[in-house]
Amino acid sequence: MSNNKGFKKWMSENLGMMFILPWLIGFLIFKVYPFGSSLIYSFTDYHLFDGIREWGLMNYVEIFTKSRIIKAFKVTFTYAFMTVPLKLAFALFIAYILNFKIKGVNLFRVAYYIPSILGGSIAIAVLWKAIFKSDGIVNMILAIFGIKGLDWLSEPGYALFIICLLRVWQFGSAMVIFLAALKNVSQDLYEAASIDGATKWRQFFSITVPIITPVIFYNLVTQLCEAFQEFNGPYIITAGGPRNATTLISLLIYNNAFKSYEMGLASAQAWCLFILVCTLTVIAFISQKKWVYYSDEDGR
Repeated sequence: MSNNKGFKKWMSENLGMMFILPWLIGFLIFKVYPFGSSLIYSFTDYHLFDGIREWGLMNYVEIFTKSRIIKAFKVTFTYAFMTVPLKLAFALFIAYILNFKIKGVNLFRVAYYIPSILGGSIAIAVLWKAIFKSDGIVNMILAIFGIKGLDWLSEPGYALFIICLLRVWQFGSAMVIFLAALKNVSQDLYEAASIDGATKWRQFFSITVPIITPVIFYNLVTQLCEAFQEFNGPYIITAGGPRNATTLISLLIYNNAFKSYEMGLASAQAWCLFILVCTLTVIAFISQKKWVYYSDEDGR
């Protein structure tokens, strides 16, 4: 009887841990273990079928000396710093327009948000490829007006632009967050600015933007992290081509790990990407002191 009481007491004291235990086990097995093992493998020449034959820094030396890997990092930087500013600019612009009380505004909000739901899917990537291929819809429309179509997916410059365009098109999630922030801007500020003769553009840059800078910062960090991990678009649409022009580092990691089976090299590249994203995030957090304005001065 005493054992039964002791068990019930133990259960009551550790009930929370029992509920969280399944998640904790999954986190340790599927998150912590792969995270730690990839760090160890990054210092080896681990091959999926041949195992480990050598230990050392050879993978990291290869990352900083092999032109193909260096180019992948350059392409990733180009992709991220093209898509993130454009995506945030479009999202803020559309959110600002949809913040006005216009007829059917809810329908427009849903229409602009749908691409964010569908944009990451394989089907949309396949559709995007069909639209921009040599005999696709875009070139068919250009041909109607007597304009010769371009090889959008066969030229390095155009191919990267098409991949970036797909990313920018998915601005709905950032737009919804901006829209929520705009709803919290006091209308009294706009009324006071109007009385002083401020134009709409002046109100936007002097009132709206400074007040929502915390939300801009949040969207900037999240979109930057997502851009450096982009995979579906380049993989489905161009498979990294032409001439590795759209081979982002995430796609290169996949190719090394699951096509060449060089798990050691792929792990090292993944860790370099992780460190790069962390560094950019830290820089963003440091820079926020210069341009992000919080209502609470102590939080600046």
